[in-house]
Amino acid sequence: MELSQYEQIGKENIKKLIRDFYREVRKDELLSPMYRDDFDGAEERLHLFMVQYLGGPDLYNQKRGHPLLKKRHAAFRVNEEAKDHWLKNMRIALDRSEMNEKHKQFLWDYFRQTAVFLKNS
Repeated sequence: MELSQYEQIGKENIKKLIRDFYREVRKDELLSPMYRDDFDGAEERLHLFMVQYLGGPDLYNQKRGHPLLKKRHAAFRVNEEAKDHWLKNMRIALDRSEMNEKHKQFLWDYFRQTAVFLKNS
């Protein structure tokens, strides 16, 4: 039986990636105001989402229902610049990660596709 991406990447690697990402976002002059000082909540939501997306427990659905990514991001102006800032911060976090290159590339591809999908202006 093949391991899920969640099992392959590892719980701690996912947690560290998201923690490092939000450390960068907090310093980002464009993105940080969008979080309205709810960085801890945002970090938890992204963590739960990624765990579920990668094949781990469906805790996101249990706590928040269906992800509905487009709808949940509709209140934020996600233009090309915001997308680029988000990806820049995630790239920094991925580069800091100790996970293997295969998993980094898998996640990077997902994040790039999703960032384009979430653009709304």
